[in-house]
Amino acid sequence: MKRPGRTTPNKESGKTESGKTATDRSFVVALARGLDVLRAFHPNDGLLGNQEIAARTKLPKPTISRLTYTLTKLGYLTQVPRFEKYQLAPAAMALGYAALANLGVRHLSETFRDDLMRQTGGAVAVGARDRLSMIYFGQSRSSLTVGVQLDVGSRIPIATTAMGRAYFWALPAEERAQLLRDFREHYGSRWAKMRDGLERSGEMVERHGFVISAGEWQDDVHAVGVALKLNDGTGPYAFNCGAPAFRFTEERLRTDIGPRLLAMVRNIEAALGGTAAPHSKKLDNKKIKTGGKVARVVEGIR
Repeated sequence: MKRPGRTTPNKESGKTESGKTATDRSFVVALARGLDVLRAFHPNDGLLGNQEIAARTKLPKPTISRLTYTLTKLGYLTQVPRFEKYQLAPAAMALGYAALANLGVRHLSETFRDDLMRQTGGAVAVGARDRLSMIYFGQSRSSLTVGVQLDVGSRIPIATTAMGRAYFWALPAEERAQLLRDFREHYGSRWAKMRDGLERSGEMVERHGFVISAGEWQDDVHAVGVALKLNDGTGPYAFNCGAPAFRFTEERLRTDIGPRLLAMVRNIEAALGGTAAPHSKKLDNKKIKTGGKVARVVEGIR
């Protein structure tokens, strides 16, 4: 017999996509699921049906039907009866625009990003974490970067991209360890190769202050990434500068693009009252030993 006032998790309400469980009494599972439905809509998706949303959220279709009905009544989704599908409504988009408007780093970094884009011919973006991905909330792009088809709202994986890896190594140790466990669970057999890439990127951060992803996410895209740390309790955030592989060779990433991006981010940090002083384009060549602390961080999640 259940005791009054106590709840018992069931198969449907155990663990949500956000990692919380029904045993956390302060966590509202129904709210989390509703937000998961809104998260299921990606840029350029157009319309999604209940079956597609269920596949993306890993929630039962009957649950999705109730959630999409409720979100439609609240004005966050619009139903298109002809196709029996849904699209994000203005109320949902207003939340996103409000969030963008409140991100001071997006506005202050725009001039810096535009300057670097013109100097290098690469696409320059700033992003923040969304679960196991980074989501773009600002980008500067030109006609020279036609091979980089990403825009504000686009998601890229943390584990294999320059932006994501830069963010990863800027995290406090406990958060980084938890993220490593999440990676291992999510990627399964693919994790070993990704783990090695993360370890190499950590060594590069120690040496140079930036990381490189050369064809590790997409074969034809090369990029460099640098983390942004602030003292106001937000972030960390991360920037990248990328272009088609034939334009940004690994050598150019290491000797030109990386130092330029690092200098840009350090100057943005200084302008925002961040953790670092303005940075010159001179490269910091501090060395570390193979198998040092970077290797030990990742060693725990073999």
